[in-house]
Amino acid sequence: MEVKSNITISDISTLKKDIKKERRQLLVKRFLSNKSVVMGSVTLLLLGLFALIAPLVSQFSPLELDPANRLLKPSSDHLFGTDNFGRDLFSRVAHGAQVSLGVGISVSILTGIIGTVVGLYAAYYSILDHILMRISDALMAFPDILLAVAIMAVLGPQPMNVVIAVTLAKIPVVARIVRSSALVVKEQTYIEALKAQGAGSLRIIWKHILPNTVSPLIVQISYVFAIAIILEASLSFLGAGIPAPDPSWGNILYDGKIVIYNAWWMTVFPGAFIIFAVLGLNLFGDGLRDLLDPHSNKSIK
Repeated sequence: MEVKSNITISDISTLKKDIKKERRQLLVKRFLSNKSVVMGSVTLLLLGLFALIAPLVSQFSPLELDPANRLLKPSSDHLFGTDNFGRDLFSRVAHGAQVSLGVGISVSILTGIIGTVVGLYAAYYSILDHILMRISDALMAFPDILLAVAIMAVLGPQPMNVVIAVTLAKIPVVARIVRSSALVVKEQTYIEALKAQGAGSLRIIWKHILPNTVSPLIVQISYVFAIAIILEASLSFLGAGIPAPDPSWGNILYDGKIVIYNAWWMTVFPGAFIIFAVLGLNLFGDGLRDLLDPHSNKSIK
């Protein structure tokens, strides 16, 4: 007895569209139901807008000296007051946001790429694992700030050198996260089946192992972003980061420590922006972890 189906190609296409639409709606619902990721996203959006728009609307140059108006309190003319050289602090904090966030983004991208490559190949090849992980252990033996200061002492205080120093300090952490995830995937049955079918190593690593390490990698990169901002500020505060007179949140704090009792605004405003940025990134990372973790109760609301 023949059973004829009335389903057409058009029906299948419509069904696929409906499924995609439902998935998008579910993703948006899960995203909006997670308070941490929403608050973190809003915080990062506000910071990004401030870094892009504030330097354009500021009527003062961040490098313009005006000794006659040094250490003025916050007012309608100078929203954040002026520093010990008479420079407008609002303009310097706004331009410093571009520098500090730029360093954080650059470090996150470079750390993610290099750490992923190192972690994947260390997990797949046991010989490389011993070599790369021992190098990682050696780098992780030093505190991040101490290693970054040592690298800056060799390279010199330049913005690109700050990115290199912080990246080298954080690569081992990302590499180990990727490696641990890749080792689990490598032992799966379907990976063995791919090898038996003659699939090449590059195809297995990049097409089948990498996609299963993306979730923890993205979460870790959000934390690296936050740590990079703190390390850049620490290096600049110590005089080993972004060189003066270029503004960054760290070297603004460095200038403010000298007059902290007479001009509180020189430490409060850049410090508040650092706290705001790190808090937003940590909230975003925590929320993202809950969304991407299938075992989390918060991810299935």
